[in-house]
Amino acid sequence: MSALPERNARGKRTTRRRSLTRKGRAAASVRRLSRSETSLVQAILDHPVDFVDDESFHKPRARQTLFDKADPVRRADVAWYRPLVDDVIGTRPDPKSTKESIVLTKDEERTIFLQYNYARFMVASMQSRLGNRKPTPKQSRELLDWYRLSRQLRDQIAESNLALVLAMAKRARINAVDFSDQISEGNMALLRSVDKFDVSRGFKFSTYACRAILKGFYRQGMKDTRHRQRFPTTFDPAMESGDSSETRRREDQWDSAREVKQLMQENKADLSTIELVVLQHRFGFEPGRSGRPLTLSQVGKLIGVTKERVRQIQNKALGKLREAVEQRCLPRAERDHPGGIGYSMN
Repeated sequence: MSALPERNARGKRTTRRRSLTRKGRAAASVRRLSRSETSLVQAILDHPVDFVDDESFHKPRARQTLFDKADPVRRADVAWYRPLVDDVIGTRPDPKSTKESIVLTKDEERTIFLQYNYARFMVASMQSRLGNRKPTPKQSRELLDWYRLSRQLRDQIAESNLALVLAMAKRARINAVDFSDQISEGNMALLRSVDKFDVSRGFKFSTYACRAILKGFYRQGMKDTRHRQRFPTTFDPAMESGDSSETRRREDQWDSAREVKQLMQENKADLSTIELVVLQHRFGFEPGRSGRPLTLSQVGKLIGVTKERVRQIQNKALGKLREAVEQRCLPRAERDHPGGIGYSMN
């Protein structure tokens, strides 16, 4: 008769021990952050996050109101975008029929912009609360969750409005700018518009974004014109071929990675927005990221162009950086050798 209670007692202790073990594993999962996540947390804390404030963010249960109680927002299918761009620039000889991009309703637009800015608001609030203190593992997880959500919502808004870029590029064709470059600049202008748009003013996002995209095209055309006037160039087969050994040779001409990063931060090479973005992603200089370089294909997907086009943009930007380094070094060499100096950067 005594064996049964003993088994029950032992069984209870075993169940409790297993329960405690599960809790321990759950706690450990909160504690552990990968090296890349730890780096990303630090990068987020080092770069203040801007957001467009709204009175709804400061009301009780704001999170539940904006996310749990809101109607879902349709997600765009962007499979049509890349083939259509290829058709327009002539890289596809046989255009195929494509799906149309969705157009968000006014309510959907308001919902997703409020969600996006609330996610950024939460990141900024955590940055402010933490100050210079190191976040706990739980705080780090929460910070990463809000940051990643903000990036997802930003991408979703941009994907829903990609048709604006193509429409504006057709409307404002700039002869001095390659059409692929123009599309890439339009994509960057669209992302900047997403960051700055205030949905509480009652305007449609398309009205705001179209003006910003056209301004981006104009700025890019002016930059390209200035660069051609300052640095007249001819066709360079080595640059267009994208040969890896040639790229490494040009990279070896830089004094150091720090000097190159400084040139990019100060934009002494007069790089266009898309050229800066490509170099930042390709060489791991992008603020707020873990610093891991992306491949040509990955960068192409981000900015909406082909892998080969990314290679061409990269090589053109590297050429501008080389010219900036030469301009920077020449005065110093002349000061050190008043009588003149002959040198070559081979």
